[in-house]
Amino acid sequence: MNEQNSNSYPTKPIIGVGAIVQKGGKVLLVKRGVEPSLGLWAVPGGTLKLGESMRHCAERELFEETGVTAQAGECVYTFDFVERDAQGKIKYHFVVVDFAAKYISGEPQGADDALEARWFAPGELKNIAVSKNTLAALRYIGFLT
Repeated sequence: MNEQNSNSYPTKPIIGVGAIVQKGGKVLLVKRGVEPSLGLWAVPGGTLKLGESMRHCAERELFEETGVTAQAGECVYTFDFVERDAQGKIKYHFVVVDFAAKYISGEPQGADDALEARWFAPGELKNIAVSKNTLAALRYIGFLT
């Protein structure tokens, strides 16, 4: 895949939306198949489309990346993601809004720009490469201590 995508080198911040889904003491994560954070496990999500509500975006992106259906509830975590290239130019700038989402149905399978999708218990996360923002979000909501 081409390293530069439509989200790289933006002229303004991009809104990203994620869905934090828990089921049976586990959380659903995806292994990212595109930059930024290629190859890291993270909360499923993507970019907000013009005219789309953030909750709908969270539900849509979750389904597109994992095949899981959930209902987005309250906003539980927000953060800035800014990454610069070797010359100091801003390569990515996202404002990310994560929503708690209630599991409805589906078995996770990686799709769209997610290489894999799986449920993880808290103790399993120390054995995989997880994005720092995902770890911070999971600590903030009390999933990790």
